[in-house]
Amino acid sequence: MAALLRMRVGPFGVALGLLLGCVAGCGPRQPVAASATAARAAPPSAAAHPDFSGFWNLDVRIPRDADLMSKVAPNTAFIDDTGPVELPAGDFGGLQLKPAAVAAAKKWNPYEQLTTENACKPPSIIYAMQGPFPIEIFQSSVFIVIKLEYYDMVRMIFLDGRQPESDYPDSKVGFSTGHWEGATLVVETTHLEAATLTNNGLDHTNKVQVVERFKLGADGSLLSTQEFADPEVLDNRGVRFIAWRKQAGQHVFPYECDPGFAGNYTLPPKAKPSK
Repeated sequence: MAALLRMRVGPFGVALGLLLGCVAGCGPRQPVAASATAARAAPPSAAAHPDFSGFWNLDVRIPRDADLMSKVAPNTAFIDDTGPVELPAGDFGGLQLKPAAVAAAKKWNPYEQLTTENACKPPSIIYAMQGPFPIEIFQSSVFIVIKLEYYDMVRMIFLDGRQPESDYPDSKVGFSTGHWEGATLVVETTHLEAATLTNNGLDHTNKVQVVERFKLGADGSLLSTQEFADPEVLDNRGVRFIAWRKQAGQHVFPYECDPGFAGNYTLPPKAKPSK
Protein backbone atom coordinates (compact mmCIF):
# COMPACT_ATOMS: atom_id res chain seq x y z
CA MET A 1 0.00 0.00 0.00
CA ALA A 2 2.83 2.40 0.81
CA ALA A 3 4.31 1.78 -2.62
CA LEU A 4 0.95 2.46 -4.20
CA LEU A 5 0.66 5.80 -2.44
CA ARG A 6 4.14 6.84 -3.52
CA MET A 7 3.16 6.15 -7.11
CA ARG A 8 0.23 8.52 -6.63
CA VAL A 9 -0.57 11.20 -9.16
CA GLY A 10 -1.49 14.87 -8.43
CA PRO A 11 -3.27 16.24 -5.37
CA PHE A 12 -6.66 14.83 -6.37
CA GLY A 13 -5.09 11.43 -7.00
CA VAL A 14 -3.63 11.53 -3.51
CA ALA A 15 -7.05 12.25 -2.09
CA LEU A 16 -8.50 9.22 -3.88
CA GLY A 17 -5.73 7.03 -2.62
CA LEU A 18 -6.25 8.20 0.92
CA LEU A 19 -9.81 6.95 0.86
CA LEU A 20 -8.17 3.55 1.22
CA GLY A 21 -6.56 4.70 4.45
CA CYS A 22 -3.89 7.14 5.53
CA VAL A 23 -0.71 5.16 4.94
CA ALA A 24 2.38 7.22 4.18
CA GLY A 25 3.19 9.95 6.66
CA CYS A 26 0.35 9.25 9.12
CA GLY A 27 2.04 6.56 11.13
CA PRO A 28 5.51 5.34 12.06
CA ARG A 29 7.62 3.24 9.73
CA GLN A 30 9.54 0.21 10.82
CA PRO A 31 12.95 1.38 12.09
CA VAL A 32 16.06 0.47 10.14
CA ALA A 33 18.96 -1.32 11.77
CA ALA A 34 20.91 0.83 14.20
CA SER A 35 24.15 0.09 12.36
CA ALA A 36 22.79 1.82 9.27
CA THR A 37 22.58 5.18 11.02
CA ALA A 38 25.09 5.05 13.88
CA ALA A 39 27.96 6.33 11.74
CA ARG A 40 26.08 9.37 10.45
CA ALA A 41 27.04 12.62 12.16
CA ALA A 42 24.32 15.02 13.28
CA PRO A 43 24.03 18.16 11.14
CA PRO A 44 25.38 21.37 12.66
CA SER A 45 22.92 23.40 14.70
CA ALA A 46 23.00 26.59 16.70
CA ALA A 47 23.05 25.53 20.34
CA ALA A 48 20.96 28.52 21.36
CA HIS A 49 17.94 27.32 19.39
CA PRO A 50 15.85 24.14 19.28
CA ASP A 51 17.08 21.51 16.84
CA PHE A 52 14.38 20.44 14.37
CA SER A 53 16.69 18.03 12.52
CA GLY A 54 15.37 14.59 11.72
CA PHE A 55 12.56 12.62 10.09
CA TRP A 56 9.01 13.70 10.95
CA ASN A 57 5.69 11.95 10.33
CA LEU A 58 2.49 13.98 10.16
CA ASP A 59 0.25 13.36 13.18
CA VAL A 60 -3.23 14.87 12.92
CA ARG A 61 -4.07 13.72 16.46
CA ILE A 62 -1.88 16.37 18.06
CA PRO A 63 -4.10 19.18 19.41
CA ARG A 64 -3.65 22.77 18.34
CA ASP A 65 -1.00 24.66 20.27
CA ALA A 66 -2.55 27.59 22.12
CA ASP A 67 0.66 29.63 22.07
CA LEU A 68 1.06 29.37 18.29
CA MET A 69 -2.62 29.99 17.64
CA SER A 70 -2.51 33.12 19.79
CA LYS A 71 -0.03 34.65 17.35
CA VAL A 72 -2.31 34.26 14.33
CA ALA A 73 -3.22 37.60 12.75
CA PRO A 74 -6.79 38.98 13.02
CA ASN A 75 -9.33 38.26 10.28
CA THR A 76 -7.93 34.78 9.72
CA ALA A 77 -10.01 31.66 9.03
CA PHE A 78 -8.84 28.32 10.45
CA ILE A 79 -8.69 25.73 7.65
CA ASP A 80 -9.30 22.28 9.13
CA ASP A 81 -8.10 20.09 6.25
CA THR A 82 -4.66 18.96 7.40
CA GLY A 83 -3.67 15.43 6.38
CA PRO A 84 -6.05 13.15 4.48
CA VAL A 85 -9.06 15.43 5.01
CA GLU A 86 -10.32 17.20 1.88
CA LEU A 87 -12.79 20.07 1.81
CA PRO A 88 -15.73 19.34 -0.51
CA ALA A 89 -16.44 21.45 -3.57
CA GLY A 90 -17.79 24.85 -2.58
CA ASP A 91 -16.45 24.65 0.99
CA PHE A 92 -13.41 26.84 1.57
CA GLY A 93 -13.22 26.56 5.33
CA GLY A 94 -14.20 30.13 6.11
CA LEU A 95 -12.01 31.80 3.51
CA GLN A 96 -13.75 34.77 1.91
CA LEU A 97 -13.25 34.61 -1.83
CA LYS A 98 -13.30 37.52 -4.22
CA PRO A 99 -15.95 37.24 -7.00
CA ALA A 100 -13.45 36.16 -9.65
CA ALA A 101 -12.14 33.40 -7.39
CA VAL A 102 -15.69 32.18 -6.75
CA ALA A 103 -16.36 32.04 -10.48
CA ALA A 104 -13.14 30.11 -11.12
CA ALA A 105 -13.88 27.64 -8.33
CA LYS A 106 -17.31 26.88 -9.79
CA LYS A 107 -15.63 25.79 -13.03
CA TRP A 108 -13.30 23.40 -11.22
CA ASN A 109 -13.27 19.87 -12.58
CA PRO A 110 -11.27 17.51 -10.33
CA TYR A 111 -10.84 15.06 -13.17
CA GLU A 112 -8.69 17.59 -15.00
CA GLN A 113 -5.94 16.47 -12.65
CA LEU A 114 -6.28 12.86 -13.73
CA THR A 115 -4.68 13.35 -17.13
CA THR A 116 -1.14 12.50 -18.13
CA GLU A 117 -0.51 16.21 -18.71
CA ASN A 118 -1.50 17.24 -15.17
CA ALA A 119 -0.99 14.11 -13.08
CA CYS A 120 2.51 14.97 -11.86
CA LYS A 121 2.23 18.73 -11.49
CA PRO A 122 3.15 19.52 -7.89
CA PRO A 123 1.23 21.99 -5.72
CA SER A 124 3.03 24.78 -3.91
CA ILE A 125 4.29 24.35 -0.36
CA ILE A 126 1.03 25.83 0.96
CA TYR A 127 -0.83 22.65 0.10
CA ALA A 128 2.16 20.31 0.21
CA MET A 129 3.24 20.99 3.80
CA GLN A 130 -0.06 19.78 5.26
CA GLY A 131 -0.16 16.61 3.14
CA PRO A 132 0.05 13.14 4.73
CA PHE A 133 3.66 12.53 3.73
CA PRO A 134 6.75 12.74 5.94
CA ILE A 135 9.35 15.49 5.91
CA GLU A 136 13.03 15.49 6.77
CA ILE A 137 14.82 18.52 8.22
CA PHE A 138 18.50 19.40 8.07
CA GLN A 139 19.42 22.36 10.26
CA SER A 140 22.41 24.67 10.62
CA SER A 141 22.86 28.16 11.98
CA VAL A 142 22.83 29.64 8.45
CA PHE A 143 19.97 27.80 6.77
CA ILE A 144 17.44 25.03 7.25
CA VAL A 145 16.53 22.51 4.57
CA ILE A 146 13.13 20.82 4.59
CA LYS A 147 12.90 17.86 2.24
CA LEU A 148 9.34 16.76 1.57
CA GLU A 149 8.58 13.26 0.40
CA TYR A 150 5.61 14.72 -1.47
CA TYR A 151 6.78 15.41 -5.02
CA ASP A 152 10.43 15.35 -3.84
CA MET A 153 10.12 19.04 -2.97
CA VAL A 154 13.05 20.72 -1.21
CA ARG A 155 12.75 23.96 0.74
CA MET A 156 15.68 26.20 1.69
CA ILE A 157 15.05 28.58 4.58
CA PHE A 158 17.76 31.21 4.91
CA LEU A 159 18.59 32.41 8.42
CA ASP A 160 21.25 34.97 7.49
CA GLY A 161 18.91 37.82 6.53
CA ARG A 162 19.42 37.59 2.78
CA GLN A 163 16.69 38.79 0.45
CA PRO A 164 15.71 37.54 -3.02
CA GLU A 165 17.36 39.16 -6.03
CA SER A 166 15.21 41.48 -8.14
CA ASP A 167 14.90 38.81 -10.84
CA TYR A 168 14.37 35.87 -8.47
CA PRO A 169 11.89 33.51 -10.19
CA ASP A 170 8.65 32.17 -8.77
CA SER A 171 8.54 28.46 -7.99
CA LYS A 172 6.46 25.94 -6.08
CA VAL A 173 8.77 26.28 -3.06
CA GLY A 174 9.26 30.05 -3.29
CA PHE A 175 11.88 32.07 -1.41
CA SER A 176 11.93 31.59 2.36
CA THR A 177 13.69 33.54 5.10
CA GLY A 178 13.56 32.68 8.77
CA HIS A 179 14.35 34.22 12.13
CA TRP A 180 14.06 33.08 15.72
CA GLU A 181 11.64 34.54 18.23
CA GLY A 182 12.82 32.77 21.34
CA ALA A 183 12.28 29.04 20.75
CA THR A 184 9.99 29.63 17.75
CA LEU A 185 11.21 29.76 14.16
CA VAL A 186 9.28 32.28 12.05
CA VAL A 187 9.47 31.69 8.28
CA GLU A 188 8.25 34.10 5.63
CA THR A 189 7.83 32.87 2.05
CA THR A 190 7.20 34.80 -1.17
CA HIS A 191 7.80 34.13 -4.89
CA LEU A 192 5.40 31.20 -5.06
CA GLU A 193 3.93 30.06 -8.36
CA ALA A 194 0.15 29.98 -8.62
CA ALA A 195 -1.23 26.66 -7.34
CA THR A 196 -4.04 25.17 -5.30
CA LEU A 197 -4.90 26.36 -1.80
CA THR A 198 -7.56 23.83 -0.85
CA ASN A 199 -7.58 21.31 -3.73
CA ASN A 200 -11.21 22.04 -4.56
CA GLY A 201 -11.01 24.83 -7.09
CA LEU A 202 -9.47 27.65 -5.06
CA ASP A 203 -6.01 28.63 -6.30
CA HIS A 204 -3.63 31.23 -4.96
CA THR A 205 -1.70 33.58 -7.23
CA ASN A 206 1.97 34.48 -7.23
CA LYS A 207 1.07 37.39 -4.93
CA VAL A 208 0.44 35.05 -2.01
CA GLN A 209 2.51 35.51 1.13
CA VAL A 210 3.04 32.83 3.75
CA VAL A 211 4.11 33.07 7.39
CA GLU A 212 4.90 29.86 9.26
CA ARG A 213 5.84 29.36 12.89
CA PHE A 214 7.62 26.20 14.07
CA LYS A 215 8.32 25.09 17.63
CA LEU A 216 8.88 21.91 19.59
CA GLY A 217 6.10 20.69 21.84
CA ALA A 218 6.64 19.53 25.40
CA ASP A 219 6.47 15.93 24.18
CA GLY A 220 9.07 16.49 21.43
CA SER A 221 6.56 16.89 18.62
CA LEU A 222 7.08 19.52 15.92
CA LEU A 223 4.26 22.06 15.87
CA SER A 224 3.52 24.72 13.29
CA THR A 225 1.02 27.21 12.00
CA GLN A 226 0.84 28.18 8.35
CA GLU A 227 -0.75 31.56 7.63
CA PHE A 228 -1.35 32.78 4.11
CA ALA A 229 -2.77 35.89 2.51
CA ASP A 230 -3.45 36.59 -1.16
CA PRO A 231 -5.05 39.96 -1.95
CA GLU A 232 -5.79 38.79 -5.50
CA VAL A 233 -8.25 36.06 -4.46
CA LEU A 234 -9.05 36.48 -0.73
CA ASP A 235 -10.66 39.16 1.42
CA ASN A 236 -9.35 37.53 4.60
CA ARG A 237 -6.48 35.28 5.61
CA GLY A 238 -6.19 31.55 6.21
CA VAL A 239 -4.26 29.44 8.70
CA ARG A 240 -3.61 25.74 9.17
CA PHE A 241 -2.20 23.95 12.21
CA ILE A 242 0.24 21.19 11.25
CA ALA A 243 2.13 18.84 13.57
CA TRP A 244 4.56 15.97 13.22
CA ARG A 245 6.19 13.33 15.41
CA LYS A 246 9.84 12.44 15.12
CA GLN A 247 10.97 8.96 14.16
CA ALA A 248 14.62 8.02 14.43
CA GLY A 249 16.54 6.13 11.78
CA GLN A 250 14.35 7.06 8.81
CA HIS A 251 14.64 9.16 5.67
CA VAL A 252 12.09 10.34 3.13
CA PHE A 253 11.67 8.09 0.10
CA PRO A 254 11.57 9.14 -3.57
CA TYR A 255 8.05 10.14 -4.55
CA GLU A 256 8.34 8.69 -8.08
CA CYS A 257 5.23 10.25 -9.55
CA ASP A 258 4.12 8.27 -12.59
CA PRO A 259 1.79 10.16 -14.98
CA GLY A 260 0.73 6.84 -16.48
CA PHE A 261 -0.95 6.02 -13.19
CA ALA A 262 -3.72 8.43 -14.16
CA GLY A 263 -4.95 5.82 -16.62
CA ASN A 264 -5.95 3.57 -13.71
CA TYR A 265 -8.91 5.83 -12.96
CA THR A 266 -12.11 5.52 -14.97
CA LEU A 267 -13.61 8.94 -15.49
CA PRO A 268 -17.41 9.35 -15.51
CA PRO A 269 -18.51 10.38 -19.03
CA LYS A 270 -19.85 13.77 -17.86
CA ALA A 271 -16.73 14.49 -15.83
CA LYS A 272 -14.12 13.94 -18.52
CA PRO A 273 -11.76 16.90 -18.99
CA SER A 274 -12.48 19.23 -21.83
CA LYS A 275 -10.08 19.19 -24.77
